[in-house]
Amino acid sequence: MSKILISAKCQAIAMIGLLLFAPFFSVAAIAKAKPNVLMILVDDLKPTLGAYGDRYAKSPNIDRLAAKGMRFDLAYVNQAVCMASRYNLMLGSRSTSTGFYGFGTQFRATYPDALTLPQLFKRAGYRAESMGKVYHIGHGNHDDEASWSVPHHKDKVVEYVLHESNNGELTREEALFSNQSGKGRPRGAAWEAPDVKDEAYADGRVAKVAIDRLRRAAKRPEQPFFMVVGFARPHLPFTAPKKYWDMHDKSKLPMPEFVEIPKHGLAYAVKRHGEIAAYKPVPQDGKPFPEDLTRTLIHGYYASVSYMDTQVGRVINALEELKLEDNTIVVLWGDHGFHLGDHGSWTKHTNFEQATRIPLIVVAPGVTRPGTASKQLAETVDIYTTLADLAGLELPQTQQPLDGESLVPVLKNPQARLSDHAYHAYIRSGRLGRAIRTQQYRMVEWRAVQQTKKGKRQSGKTADNKKAVEYELYDYKNDPLETVNLAGKQPEVLAMMKKILAKHPQAKQQVPKGRKDNNKKKT
Repeated sequence: MSKILISAKCQAIAMIGLLLFAPFFSVAAIAKAKPNVLMILVDDLKPTLGAYGDRYAKSPNIDRLAAKGMRFDLAYVNQAVCMASRYNLMLGSRSTSTGFYGFGTQFRATYPDALTLPQLFKRAGYRAESMGKVYHIGHGNHDDEASWSVPHHKDKVVEYVLHESNNGELTREEALFSNQSGKGRPRGAAWEAPDVKDEAYADGRVAKVAIDRLRRAAKRPEQPFFMVVGFARPHLPFTAPKKYWDMHDKSKLPMPEFVEIPKHGLAYAVKRHGEIAAYKPVPQDGKPFPEDLTRTLIHGYYASVSYMDTQVGRVINALEELKLEDNTIVVLWGDHGFHLGDHGSWTKHTNFEQATRIPLIVVAPGVTRPGTASKQLAETVDIYTTLADLAGLELPQTQQPLDGESLVPVLKNPQARLSDHAYHAYIRSGRLGRAIRTQQYRMVEWRAVQQTKKGKRQSGKTADNKKAVEYELYDYKNDPLETVNLAGKQPEVLAMMKKILAKHPQAKQQVPKGRKDNNKKKT
């Protein structure tokens, strides 16, 4: 009997202790239950990585990251331009749902109470911070202060070390990326390769800031972090320390195989000239580039990827050294692809494969298995819902549409299949091209859209008097270089793809530029 009384007394004391110290136990439990999130955003990065089978790439650090988790082999952006693509990511909304297609549009002017991805985590008790290129800042766009717990750490996208690259003047592109007028300003160099340390350029400095933030986060185990690190290279100009250029033999890098407009193709769907011509010594007449210039630009792209890869490695190494990797979800994402002379095109701004296919790597402790890959078609907008799912956060009603679906079933099982297609769009020459990409095909429906002038829509005015709707169809099993438009040759396949497109709502018209952004008022 006495043993029973003693046991009961002990249990009572234990219960009192648990009640007294419950707050401490709950904080520890919450901290353990909430995984950290590290997002690595890379500007203009297509899958020129060893992990994706590119044998010319020197990307050991991203390859190592891919070996820790899952690589998505068929991941696509929702629009191949920096500003809109980053809105797609942060809002979880396609451009066709919001109307955000071009520079100078402010998402909070349309959705003042939008709940961005970092805000979702902030509301769940996370410390949300960012550094480098996260939102597109420049060309009339600004950061969203409401997204972050502390002010965003901004750095340059376009910068030079060598005097001869810009003659000490502010170039057109430097001005545009600092929200100044580029009119009348000189062109800067398309590349430079000085013998300097990594931190001479923004990506090296951003990596240093990220490492410092991770160290601070390790000292705050009671609060999980949502950290976004944005790297600028391989965005133009291809400015990287000489040692990264030396990693690659210019004469052995792959040259474009098909430089023409596709047979039966639509000339306006192909990009010529544009952004690349903002840099010297690129011709400004739209004519084909000399072979040596093409080789040098491709060399610069690969060198820039290697430079950026080293900075990613520094951040991942810090995560490991600080013992944070076992409770940190890591996502690496390219904001869109990049043309390197294919179809005679350079940079992005099209619906073709080279501009829209991206690397997407997810490492989720306890969910993903090392070294896995999936051919599930994925979109940028899926990242919002996937991260919320992985962190156990319920998706609230949001003012902006949420278009993505959680990829967690695929992260658990690479053979799982969700959607049978990806959906993306781009506006070119007064036409909106809405695209459906399946495992084998891509169809693009080009439809004339209303033009805008000085921020005001001109109702009834369309691109021109040509056909209101035209189509492209490409077969990636038999024609991976997109050399022939099959829209007029395979009506059955075209009809099948049209049915898939019809499941999506009609695209929203372009949001006028220059509307005020009230992001400072939102929390």
